[in-house]
Amino acid sequence: MNITFTDKAIEQLTPILTQTGRMLKLKYDTDGCGCLVNGVIALSLVDEADDDDIAVETNFVPVFVEKSRLVFYDDTMTIDVVEGIGCFQLKSPGQILSPRMPLVKVSEQCER
Repeated sequence: MNITFTDKAIEQLTPILTQTGRMLKLKYDTDGCGCLVNGVIALSLVDEADDDDIAVETNFVPVFVEKSRLVFYDDTMTIDVVEGIGCFQLKSPGQILSPRMPLVKVSEQCER
């Protein structure tokens, strides 16, 4: 898997990662979607990797991805900024996987 961040995405994420000291994870969430294949992808800030996570090297910082969810991603993907909306976009050469991908800042209290 190859993930590339655009310059705009790096510019927006750098101060957040520096300030929080957290790491990035692509989270494929199926809660409330009715079916496992109808998930929603979010970019999450995490303190550490889960047991099922693998680290994917990028042109910016490593991104954790759940190994059991790799089937839902493409081999080559780009994380970009959606201008004027305050969210990100996950796309590949063949499709847009998440047109409005939020950056989820999960508090430590919610992670327990």
